Amino acid sequence: MTWSLITRRLAAGVALSVLTAAAHAQLKVGIDLSSTGPAAAIGITSKNAMLMWPKTIAGQNAEYIILDDGSDPGAAVRNIRKLITEDHVDVIVGPNITPAAMAALDPVAEYETPMITLIGSASVVEPQEGKKVWAFKMAQTDRAMADVMTRYMANHGVKSVGFIGFADSYGNSWLSEFTKFAELRHIKIVASERFNRTDASVTGQILKLMSAKPDVVLIAGAGTPTVLPERTLVERGYKGAIYQTHGIPTPEFIKLGGKDVEGTLFPTQAVVVVRTLPADHPSKKAALAFVEAYEAKYGKGSVTQFAGDAAGVYPRLQDGVTRALKTAKPGTKEFRVALRSELEHAHELVVPNGVVNTSATDHVGLDQRASVSVMGIVKNGAFTYLSQ
Repeated sequence: MTWSLITRRLAAGVALSVLTAAAHAQLKVGIDLSSTGPAAAIGITSKNAMLMWPKTIAGQNAEYIILDDGSDPGAAVRNIRKLITEDHVDVIVGPNITPAAMAALDPVAEYETPMITLIGSASVVEPQEGKKVWAFKMAQTDRAMADVMTRYMANHGVKSVGFIGFADSYGNSWLSEFTKFAELRHIKIVASERFNRTDASVTGQILKLMSAKPDVVLIAGAGTPTVLPERTLVERGYKGAIYQTHGIPTPEFIKLGGKDVEGTLFPTQAVVVVRTLPADHPSKKAALAFVEAYEAKYGKGSVTQFAGDAAGVYPRLQDGVTRALKTAKPGTKEFRVALRSELEHAHELVVPNGVVNTSATDHVGLDQRASVSVMGIVKNGAFTYLSQ
């Protein structure tokens, strides 16, 4: 089933009540999301997209069980253990924050259950060894986004960067990947600071960054907590460009940030800027079909990259389950093992945010022809595409 066919069905009204699945469902999908807490802006839109999934996968009745981890990695692990040991799910979808996804590697590997995460960091799937062989990822990697961002910086004369990122694995991974590409393009990181997702003030860190006089500042975070350092920079009179990661594009970011986030530069994928992409862009058709279906249900301007990633899980499951059913039946260890293997064999699979070609060494698989790793800008209160 192609994504365009799925979205036509959705637009025709194919909806799903996630928490009231039929008792005879043959395939169980356990979902852990951050629907509350600091990452709620990400988790809620992911959940919204999942509520649009069809009620069958590869001809099997599907039961979707969604749990909220409150943006807490410990709660995410408890949820996932429950989903596996008590609900006996065949696959885990989520978490959608990097620390939770990294912590979830333990239970999914222990119980040999494949997991399709919704995070940006590649650290959950690289290198493909040990516990990580059970993990897959929907969003484009921080490595690819750092490549796009530093290329744009270099093309626009940036020589120095002040970095402030989350004090967790998301910030760690972004600093590592950004540093590699910054060095490649002769961009110097002149100051590096950290902040927590729940911090009420980052004034000290911002003053240290500004004292280093960087050409631009990069904020490596996700969701609405990223507004705080940007607002502080503006209030303290910083005049350079402010960059953020692909973790920001939600309506809540613009609503909370207001005029303080106007002009923010960020790397992104298709669904966020789909209407401003060139007509011949390879991902525009698939992304636009999803965006129109999503906005018909949730309102104009409601779509996010995270919703697009979540929507893309369904065709990946459809693709993998179709082949795994030839080996075993859902509800068995043999099926989970087969599904993990088949998720490695996606070929030219179109999802809203790209084209997927996975392998035993690549559990992301986004094809650069259509992954739409482009730069965007917040302009007049909206996310807009920028050419390189």
